[in-house]
Formats: sequence, structure tokens, C-alpha cells
Amino acid sequence: MKPPPIPRTVTVGGSTLNIGPRWLILAPLALLLIYGVFTSFYTVAPESVAVVQRFGKFQQTATPGLHFKLPFGIDEATIVPVRRQLKLEFGFGTANATNMDQIGERPELERDMVTGDLNAAQVEWILQFSISAPRDYLFNMKDPGATLRDLTESVMREVVGDRTVDEVLTVGRTEIETEALLRLKAMLEPLNMGVSAEQIQLKNVNPPGPVQRSFDEVNRAQQEREQMINEANGEYNRVIPKARGTAEQRVSAAEGYAVQRINQAEGDVTRFKQLLAEFEKAPAITRQRIYLETMNEVLPKLGPKIILDEDARQFLPLLNLQTPSTPQP
Repeated sequence: MKPPPIPRTVTVGGSTLNIGPRWLILAPLALLLIYGVFTSFYTVAPESVAVVQRFGKFQQTATPGLHFKLPFGIDEATIVPVRRQLKLEFGFGTANATNMDQIGERPELERDMVTGDLNAAQVEWILQFSISAPRDYLFNMKDPGATLRDLTESVMREVVGDRTVDEVLTVGRTEIETEALLRLKAMLEPLNMGVSAEQIQLKNVNPPGPVQRSFDEVNRAQQEREQMINEANGEYNRVIPKARGTAEQRVSAAEGYAVQRINQAEGDVTRFKQLLAEFEKAPAITRQRIYLETMNEVLPKLGPKIILDEDARQFLPLLNLQTPSTPQP
């Protein structure tokens, strides 16, 4: 049997179009040309670069902007966001995440950990990282996102396992973040994954549900203790500087008084030496002068006094003992 003939006419909207052999050849070529044109250009966003591969082999890294590549799958451009800060979430997940590796498959298992004193704790944390070498990120690891998640979880479990549950829940959060980041950087350096770990931040850190109430009471007690310590420190900062200022003031006053007494004593010594020199030259005159100067200083301080000659016999007539009467008008 002969194959059925190829239809040469097509009916469109009631109209009949004749299709010859030429159209059967040109139509696929036109579609292929249009596809080639549309696959020859690609655009790189300002925060990204493009890693270009030709037949699967690395060719070059393209900067942001519009670029040309060979069509039909010869060249492939993979966009890598190198200027954007990426994050991985452990123990929880944010809705509408743009990074496919941002949320783990089972977050509820990631947050269950055992501390160094064999207590349980539920830890949620975030790793913030950036892609520093896009070529290494794409080719050195088969699945760099999942590998980075596994490394980060391993480091966090190791750091939490070295501490008590009280440290994990309260005072040791900052130390855990710092040490976990340092250990993760040390693990990433020899792997050449092309990523740079920038920050590890603990989010919710809670005890298991059955003991949540007891831990809340402990936290409240610790907060009250911190509040009392802060109040005591405030009172200390208020009283101690005042006492120190008073002490320094009194010490300064005492030092000033000591300097004054020393200067006065040195002046008295100098004055005495001068008087002694004069006394040795004329003892009688100097003694008389000293006596008169002393009386001149002492007598005004005694108030009203009457001085009589020791040889006087009758001195009452000389005294006016009556108060003068007030003149009558």
C-alpha cells in the first residue's frame, strides 16, 4: 500500500491556504532561527555574575549587563548572586524563601540538641554567608548548599555539646555564636567551596516543652538578680565617687594646712633668728622692745583695764566709779 499523500491545503477561518513543499522547509528553519536568536543573549543582574560554560567546560565569568552567547545549548550561563548576603535557617523556616537551600527538609529535627551536661535543648539559628568564588561554588562541590548545611549543623551540635544547658539558654549565646563561626570558617577553608561564612546568629533557644515552665522561673530569677546587681552598681556609682571627692577635698585641705603651718613655722624660725642676732648685740634694749611689743598686742585684747603704780597708796579718789547722770531737760 502507498502512504497517504501529504495535504497541500489548510483551512483557516473558512479560508483555504495552499502549502507547498517550500513552506514545509522554511517554517522549521524560521522557528529554529527565532529560537537561536532568543537563546543568544542573557542578562546579568547588578548583584550577580554569570559563569559561562561551553559544552559543559568553564569558559569565562561575565559581569553584570547584557551579554552574547552561542545558542542551541552550546553555551550555558549560570547566574550566581555574589553581591547578595544569603542565609540558611536551621530549626525553622521562613515562608517564600528564594534560596532553595535556605530551609532544611525537617527543621524539627535540626533544632533538637543535647548539651554537655546531658540535657536537651531546642536551638534555632541562622547562618549568613556569601559566595566569594562562583567558579569554585559551582564546580568544586556537587551540592554546595546541602554540604554547607551539613557542615554548619555539625559545628553547632559540637559547640552546644561542649556547654551546659544553662550556658546555652542564658549567658553563653554570644560565645556559642563566635566559636561556631570560627570553627565553620576553619572547616570551609581547605574545602575551597567558594563560600564565605559571615555570621552565625542564635534565634530561639528553649528547653523541651515539659520543663519549659521551670526554666522560665529560673530565667525570671536570673533577671531579678541582674536587676538588683544593676541597682547596686548604680548606687555604688553614685556614692563612691561622692565619697572619693570628699576624701580628696579633705586631703587637699590637710595638705594646704600642712604647707601653711610649715611656712608659718619657717617664718617664726627666721624671725626668731633675727631677734636673737639683735638680742646678742643689745640684750637690754631688745628685751625692753620685745616686752613693749608684746604688751601692745596683749592689752587691747583684755578689754577695759586700769593699771596703777605699785607704790600708789590711795587710788580710789582717782577713779570715777559713778555713772554720769543724764542731764535734765
